[in-house]
Amino acid sequence: MMNLIEWIIIGVLVVVGLAVALVILSFFTTWLKALLSKAPVGFLTLLAMRLRGVPVGLIVDARITAVKASLPLTTDQLEAHYLAEGNVVQTVQAIIAAAKANIELSWDRACAIDLATRGTSKSVLEAVRTSINPKVIDCVIEGRETIDGVAKDGIQVKVRARVTVRSNLDRYVGSAQEETVIARVGESIVSTIGSSENYKIVLENPNAITEKVLDRGLDQGTAFEILSIDIADVDLGENRGAALRSSQASADKEVAQAQAEIRRAAAVALEQENKAKVEEMQAKLVEAEAQVPMAMAEAFRSGNLGIMDYYRMRNVEADTEMRTSISKDKD
Repeated sequence: MMNLIEWIIIGVLVVVGLAVALVILSFFTTWLKALLSKAPVGFLTLLAMRLRGVPVGLIVDARITAVKASLPLTTDQLEAHYLAEGNVVQTVQAIIAAAKANIELSWDRACAIDLATRGTSKSVLEAVRTSINPKVIDCVIEGRETIDGVAKDGIQVKVRARVTVRSNLDRYVGSAQEETVIARVGESIVSTIGSSENYKIVLENPNAITEKVLDRGLDQGTAFEILSIDIADVDLGENRGAALRSSQASADKEVAQAQAEIRRAAAVALEQENKAKVEEMQAKLVEAEAQVPMAMAEAFRSGNLGIMDYYRMRNVEADTEMRTSISKDKD
């Protein structure tokens, strides 16, 4: 019986030994590379990383890179950033680049910048590089290469501007990016041109635009620090003032024509109304004339009108008609 137990114990020890040997053989190259690079990582740590689904080679290589650059990063810090879906290699490279340029950048802030730029065209390494070497941005708004403004004299001025910016790592997380800087600069240039008395002032001294724009602190709340705004070119555009005055004159003309048409329609309506009144009065006159024979007949019957009175009235009417006819012939 004792022999069987001993054999079982020996078998278990052999299995454990084989498992340990396999682990050692599996991680030996990685462990040896880290040890020789003076960035040692224990076998248990390597095994734990494998069980957590973390790429061992990536983490060890990143730690070796950091240690060689005198950055004391632990495997736990690198693992945590990887598990947060961060780019470990770029983050380490960004810290190294910042350290070489004497820029203070902690691991936590570098990780925050890396996670903030995840899914965009930006990266933490680019942010550090832009902080070291300022970047020149062409102010292109909605596909237009120029920023168009209209001076007070109505002349359109087209400006090509470039902005030199440097990343501000302290406020990179949660701040506005390049698009906001370009929009602010464009709006400020348009406002400055619009406040100019005429286009000649803009052409004579383009630097006045940049000076006024820089004084407004357009980089507040953004991830960049504006170093300079340069006017590359200034061109003249349309005479917007003349076009607006022409449009206003056309509008005034149409309004005047509409008002004249209203007055004409009112006059026509009044004329038709007067004609109707004349027709009405003529109808009343005809009606009154029709009542004259009836009144005369009634006068005959009542004895108020004699036959001689009737003939005298007819003679007067005939004389009147003759005089009227003679006067018409003379005319």
